[in-house]
Amino acid sequence: MSSTPFFASQAWVGGAWAPNVLLSVDARGNWCGVQPHATEDERRGATQLSGPVLPGVVNAHSHAFQRAIAGLTERRGTHGGAQSDDFWSWRDRMYSVARRITPEQMEAIATFLYAELLTGGYTQVCEFHYLHNAVDGAAHADPLEMSLALVRAAQRVGMGLTLLPTLYMRSGFEATGLRDDQRRFASTPDSVLRLVDAVQRQTADLANINVGVAIHSLRAADAAAVNEMALEANSRGLPVHIHIAEQTQEVQDCLNHTGQRPIEWLMSHVAVNDHWNLVHATHTTLPELQAVQRAGASLVICPSTEANLGDGVFDYSNYAALGGKWSIGSDSHVTRSWSEELRLLEYAQRLTQRKRNVAAQTGPHPSSAAALFEAALAGGQAACAKPLGDIKLGNRADFLVLDAASPALLGVPSSHVLDALVFSSPDARFSDVFVAGKQVLARGQITNHTDGSDTWLHIRQDFVREMKQLWV
Repeated sequence: MSSTPFFASQAWVGGAWAPNVLLSVDARGNWCGVQPHATEDERRGATQLSGPVLPGVVNAHSHAFQRAIAGLTERRGTHGGAQSDDFWSWRDRMYSVARRITPEQMEAIATFLYAELLTGGYTQVCEFHYLHNAVDGAAHADPLEMSLALVRAAQRVGMGLTLLPTLYMRSGFEATGLRDDQRRFASTPDSVLRLVDAVQRQTADLANINVGVAIHSLRAADAAAVNEMALEANSRGLPVHIHIAEQTQEVQDCLNHTGQRPIEWLMSHVAVNDHWNLVHATHTTLPELQAVQRAGASLVICPSTEANLGDGVFDYSNYAALGGKWSIGSDSHVTRSWSEELRLLEYAQRLTQRKRNVAAQTGPHPSSAAALFEAALAGGQAACAKPLGDIKLGNRADFLVLDAASPALLGVPSSHVLDALVFSSPDARFSDVFVAGKQVLARGQITNHTDGSDTWLHIRQDFVREMKQLWV
């Protein structure tokens, strides 16, 4: 099988920087050669990459439509007098978009978002997708309409996509159904699994698309439905994602209704295994974290959204000490850069513990950036159930080329490039991004010209047009 060779003067291989690396990609877009210390003769004919090379990162939690409200919820509420602003008041504002966004608007916004995520160093995104129905809450004539809008967006820019059709049945623990402003979310285990089957058929010939399932939250589905989804997902080998223990009110409501905390209930009533990805898990006890680790499940941490919504600070130190798996997500997309997410994760720990280099206190890495990056790569594989992340034989060849001229990297010794990328802001830029060995970003510009257009220009124009329709 033919292969395409690349040469990097330094590349992140096996959890450390390696010098003079000859990288080879096979016709399927997978790594077929990773050779550090390549001689001049060995690398002759290889494409010279212009800067340090890192593996691409999985964005393990995304609500693409929420990109439309980034920057638009940062003023105190105008209702209720002096009431404080919190997650629940933010949710009401978010619903104002969720109620109105059309498939065309979804596609334009997601396309722009996925292009931004590529420039921020993500090469696969897990789309937690619950906008299934039409604006009036009725079923679309084509049940796949909203799902395929997301698929088209990812394909246009070359982003890998794990689509997670989401179960959403009720508005709260005591409710029997959904509120009027949640009618677009309505689904059942059967309807979600039909979506999974249909998306798999429709995307069978498309590159870098796969599916899983999601359960919105314990408050949004009863025990029977949660277990039905778990059994089906397990039998099909699908990743499962669920929002859990994000807010203190959610924890208290679960306690009031079930007598147990959310993660406590999940781990004692559902066969959680290594297919599961628990999103947020902001409010946990040590026994809960131990149970997650024993089950082989992963957590998905979304630092920028958890900070923006005032959720709280994840108990990173205890979970890392257990060897727990986790990935990173940008959720509501108030930022679209994994280095910023990792920086905020570490800084939140430093602020609450009044210590430095918290991530480096557990595990083999003296570098906080390396400890965070390696954990995010490993957890990303669990989130999308694909062999991604590490630059190693057989994995999909997703990689990032740093712009060595970025101010954050100038004058930095080669051994500290990752540290500077994560902790010296503003972020260093990625000049080039490759997904499955195919270049999708060149000199900071999207290059996946599926329609022969000036992709970046048209993507921006489409986004601005649809934002005006939503907000002007």
